[in-house]
Amino acid sequence: MFRTFLNVFKIPELRNKLLFTMGLLVIYRVGFAVPIPGVNQEAMSSPGGGSGPLGDLAEYFAIFTGGNLSQSTIFGLGIMPYISASIIFQLLVTVVPALEKLQREGESGRKKIQEYTRYATVLLCVIQAIIWLKYLRSGTGQSSFVYAPFRESYFYFVFAVTTLTTGTVFLMWLGEQIDEYGIGNGISLIIMAGILARLPVAVGYVVRNADLRVNAEGAGTMGPSKILFLIVAFVAVVAGAILITQGQRRIPIQQAKQTRGRRVYGGQRQYLPLRVNHGGVMPIIFASSLLIFPGMIFDWLGSVWYAGGFFATVGTWFRTGNYVYVVAYVGMVYFFAYFWTTVQFQPKEMANNLRDYGSFIPGLRPGKRTADYLEKVMGRITYVGAGFLALIAIIPTVVAAWLEIPFFVSAFLGGTGLLIVVSVALDLVQRIEANLIMRNYQGFLGGEGPIKGGR
Repeated sequence: MFRTFLNVFKIPELRNKLLFTMGLLVIYRVGFAVPIPGVNQEAMSSPGGGSGPLGDLAEYFAIFTGGNLSQSTIFGLGIMPYISASIIFQLLVTVVPALEKLQREGESGRKKIQEYTRYATVLLCVIQAIIWLKYLRSGTGQSSFVYAPFRESYFYFVFAVTTLTTGTVFLMWLGEQIDEYGIGNGISLIIMAGILARLPVAVGYVVRNADLRVNAEGAGTMGPSKILFLIVAFVAVVAGAILITQGQRRIPIQQAKQTRGRRVYGGQRQYLPLRVNHGGVMPIIFASSLLIFPGMIFDWLGSVWYAGGFFATVGTWFRTGNYVYVVAYVGMVYFFAYFWTTVQFQPKEMANNLRDYGSFIPGLRPGKRTADYLEKVMGRITYVGAGFLALIAIIPTVVAAWLEIPFFVSAFLGGTGLLIVVSVALDLVQRIEANLIMRNYQGFLGGEGPIKGGR
């Protein structure tokens, strides 16, 4: 392993890419700590500061967006507006003929769609920044998070919105620079850096509250049994996340034989890999994002509606850790897993491509029969992948309630953040290994070959 790391720095091109990537990530972490002028950071970081529906929303998005709205820094919005815009255009490409035509034009069409995505990112940044700043200015006196001289200033409002928007655009530019001159996916690496930066805080909490007595109990107390469980659970969940991320269902593909003169070409047997977790982390992101709004809506109805006790009670059902919340969470993860697979996986187009290239699935006729078979297989493996995603999604909530520990500690046992870290780390290792093998160096796995998807 250590020899492999030395080999990485022996290759000038790979070394420069790694150092360039690390340098841009350092710039991101420096900007992450620069606050917006005019915001009372002490009030934001105090107990109860930034609480409420929007405060909870900001704390949740900070886990996997690379931003820090809870302290209102210049990168407060993180990279989430760009991700949202990218998802929107990925969905629009499948339903808008003009965008679908652009995508089929090749590199020029993709660049045009990327340009539209940047414009949409700026628009989403402005909308989100306005909503957040209105929330910060909503209080009066000591309850407002904006200092009095700036609270009613129109120019300050425009300045703060511009600052948050520029911060996200700059992060988007950093990600594109990493894509072009560094190694790995720039946007994903920025998100992973933001998630891993929260790990020392969780570890510090465990160390500060550790009580090694055998009979140590109580909320917030980390006894030997809790610490051992957290370590074993973390290793097990990471191993499971790697397994499901790399897991594939391999469909045998037979290439048709062609006779040219006295020679026979083709006839090779290959595999068509179908990912078990085809939707990645998107089902969890969609489900957890939407489940924030029922609690907000019912809490609001309970506060403004006459005799709103019923709405307030229903609002508590959708609080994190409640039974109704967990059941709804699992159901929405399954729904969005199938929805995302339906949008992204096109069995008819895949069957037509196999037929055009002279390949077929043994025992099935090319065309409709092949498309129906691929759709049936994808539906079955999506069921398994969605079940795993649902399990990963609810583990942090269940563990936090069971062990009586904060959510930011149990969040590293599952959820969106863990899947993002595992996926990005695997992608980065595969890219480095590809560079090493291409230059006749041994990879991270020694003589066992590159990382492959599990069956």
